[in-house]
Amino acid sequence: MKKYNYIYLIGLLLIGFGCKEEVIELSPEDSISEEAAFETPERIESTMVGVYDAAQSGFYRGSEVNNRGYIFGAAHIQQADMRGEDMLLINTFYDFTYRATYTTVTENNRYFWENGYRLVNLANLFIDGVTNALESGVIDEATANAYLGEARFLRGLAFHEMVIHFSRPYLDGNGAEMGIPIPTFGANSASALEAAKELGRGTVADTYAQILEDMDFAELNLPATRSGSSQVVRATSGAAIAMKTRVYLHMGQWDDVITEANKIVPASAPFTGGGYSLTATPDGPWANNTSVESIFSMNMSANDNLNVNAALANMYGSSSNGARGEVAISPIIWNQSFWHPDDLRRSQLVTGGANGRLFTTKYRDYVNNSDFSPILRYAEVLLNLAEAEARTGNTTRGSALLNAVRDRAIAGTMNSYGNIANANDLVNRILQERRIEYLAEGMRWKDIHRNAVDPTFSTGGIPAKMVSASVDGSTYSIGDTDLTKVIPAIPYSDFRFLWPLPASEVTINELLAAQQNPGY
Repeated sequence: MKKYNYIYLIGLLLIGFGCKEEVIELSPEDSISEEAAFETPERIESTMVGVYDAAQSGFYRGSEVNNRGYIFGAAHIQQADMRGEDMLLINTFYDFTYRATYTTVTENNRYFWENGYRLVNLANLFIDGVTNALESGVIDEATANAYLGEARFLRGLAFHEMVIHFSRPYLDGNGAEMGIPIPTFGANSASALEAAKELGRGTVADTYAQILEDMDFAELNLPATRSGSSQVVRATSGAAIAMKTRVYLHMGQWDDVITEANKIVPASAPFTGGGYSLTATPDGPWANNTSVESIFSMNMSANDNLNVNAALANMYGSSSNGARGEVAISPIIWNQSFWHPDDLRRSQLVTGGANGRLFTTKYRDYVNNSDFSPILRYAEVLLNLAEAEARTGNTTRGSALLNAVRDRAIAGTMNSYGNIANANDLVNRILQERRIEYLAEGMRWKDIHRNAVDPTFSTGGIPAKMVSASVDGSTYSIGDTDLTKVIPAIPYSDFRFLWPLPASEVTINELLAAQQNPGY
């Protein structure tokens, strides 16, 4: 059960853009009016925690208790993994996403959209409330700006997670394709809701510009460090910088990736800087929710977590460990020869399960579901920087950054790559390393999406996938890539590369109905 112990904003919230829905009232002692939420510093702090909680768990089928981790508690990982080929769906829980048979009424993409925009609206309402509290003298300017930085960080994070599912990548036309609506005002009245409905989608470039504006503000106004677990579960300036390296990577603006990453990454190995470092072994970030490698994660605890239909350990864990075992590692990635047989990530982060299938152990609290949901890790910043350096010709530093991440997994006959002088070879190695290092973290879709139209490293669309009926222990055989892929690849030109805007939105919003993704 989820224990609500914070003050929550009450009132009309924007669920999508046209559909207004009352926020479920938690309990008299836990709920206050929107106006009262900003009357004291203590209430402002509690309300900020409430915005984070909306990012963590959201609602499903109208219930806050029936939470499925929309969008950053788990759904950003599970839905993205199911869009790629490296994780294997065992039963049918994510079947619409896995097979790309989603429609305008499919619940997965519907609640991703609705919870994403509810989070955006909560952030906007919080921004409005903090701005008023500053003007009223409830809090000082520095405190207000730090809160605004947190809200804008969460807003920008939500915008990016949605644009990669509902819109074409930035590299397609340099951001000229349809983006997503980008409301920057709170909607808690009929007139504000009507104004939101008039926004339309704009372009992908518009969306990215707003994300970067939010992250720039967050970087300037957030603290670099926080005490205890807040260093990881509350936004920091380092988290905003890390997010910008991701955003610029998606835009193909390599020089900007380098500029941002250099703020927290030293010029040379061991690349320990900005308060972050790699853990000594691949298991480090998963053995400790608040490791030195964790930049930003969504908080979980025994008293504030997700249910058995969403918790990462339950869904991704092996049944031999008491989990449901809904998602396994696919032989598609396991069998790749570029993943060395002696790589420690094959042993430290993997376990066996039913029918000989293999499962991740990155999420391992099968009782209390207290594994934090990872969003930004230092390893990602290093590989983002490595790729940007490689694409701009600095193969020496690019190689060193790649090796920093990969070499901690060295064992047996595995050796360091050393210096990879050819830029294209280096980029290819980095892209392969990303598939290994981020396995089961929802990152594969991000690379599929951003590189779909890359002139040299195109993913071509949604890759072909295996089905669980074709997989048992004998299917996992390193080097055997002649696998039966029942689910065919979907080319980038196919309308199914994008999710549809949900019917709950377009049936009440004529402008977005006219801007529906083609094919739906």
